[in-house]
Amino acid sequence: MFHRHLTRRALLYTEMLTTGAIIHGDRERLLGFDAVEHPVALQLGGSDPRELAQAARIGEEFGYDEINLNVGCPSDRVKDGRFGACLMAEPELVARCVDAMKGAVSIPVTVKCRIGIDDQDPEVALDTLARGVVASGCDALIVHARKAWLNGLSPKENRDIPPLDYDRVYRLKRAMPDVPIIINGGIRGIDEAKAHLEHVDGVMLGRAAYQEPWRLLSVDQDIFGEAAPHATMQDALEAMMPYIEQQLARGTRLHAITRHFVGAFHAVPGARAFRRHLAEQGVKPGAGVDVLRDAIARVGARAPAEAAA
Repeated sequence: MFHRHLTRRALLYTEMLTTGAIIHGDRERLLGFDAVEHPVALQLGGSDPRELAQAARIGEEFGYDEINLNVGCPSDRVKDGRFGACLMAEPELVARCVDAMKGAVSIPVTVKCRIGIDDQDPEVALDTLARGVVASGCDALIVHARKAWLNGLSPKENRDIPPLDYDRVYRLKRAMPDVPIIINGGIRGIDEAKAHLEHVDGVMLGRAAYQEPWRLLSVDQDIFGEAAPHATMQDALEAMMPYIEQQLARGTRLHAITRHFVGAFHAVPGARAFRRHLAEQGVKPGAGVDVLRDAIARVGARAPAEAAA
């Protein structure tokens, strides 16, 4: 919801949810979202074609605009469960999964992957996976432009240590000109995204979008040539107030929401005071929107044009 108040046009993704959680868990809690958040893609983790088809169908029934299969997450839990980046070693299985999902839903099905894992040759591994899933009907491929080292690196280290190879993703796009290719990995802002768009069809921001959400204020203007939904971060946060009050009325604690706002302001006078006030006051029982308003009052303004700097 917060990110949607910063950009109308960017496609938003859920965290990765396992097929087991969706099939057997509390679906409303896991999958529920507000209609104003569209477009939103549901990201799945799994390796059983039948379960993925079932989870994809459930996601479509909940109103998601896209189903994404994650073949890029390197965590130990993911590896032990036979989903995520370890599936780069089983491209034929990934293709069968995509085929099953495509047969279950009418919305786009996409795949997010790495350029390879461990000792794989990225030239061979990425091409093999890409051609297999595209043959099965994959509508777009999102490529994190670095390997995942499942043996020897922690999940955190896998986000930074393996070197980025953007050229490898560019080569994939040249080899598959008719397939939408989205690049991901280490992209820090809108200017870098625009440079990548000279070579590929889209850009995914992960950590930059979460840790420095203020950057998204310039997305609609700089990428899509449209006005931002709100002129400043203060305006965007103020627009969040009715939603926050609704969530508080349901029993959600304020800190569960405002902890996602800590990166809202960067290099703005009062940003530290904003964070401190939320950290100290937002955790208190009964904290309400006045705490957030008091925190906002401690910072200056930032316009969308400034956010791209």
